[in-house]
Amino acid sequence: MKLKELLSNKWFRIASNKYILVTVAFVFWMFFLDSNSWFIHHELDSEIDDLEKNKQYYLHEIAKDRAIMENLNDSLELEKFARSEYFMKRENEEIFIIEFQEEE
Repeated sequence: MKLKELLSNKWFRIASNKYILVTVAFVFWMFFLDSNSWFIHHELDSEIDDLEKNKQYYLHEIAKDRAIMENLNDSLELEKFARSEYFMKRENEEIFIIEFQEEE
């Protein structure tokens, strides 16, 4: 009697429809098991976003470096840069480098 009631239930008839079962199996396959699943696409999209952020950062750094290089075309700026970054000096000139020690 229970089996007959179950078979006559409206929801059971809809759920046991072969088209519904094939559609559910297809959706399950596409979301979880396929090599092009939704989860893999989501991972790849987040990786693309990270790479786009890196690209913007490096483009900004390139623009900054290009501006510095344009400033170095001037001989006074070039000398200033060489003195501050590489501790270069003129002849007969002494340079004292003072380094502060951090307290531990």
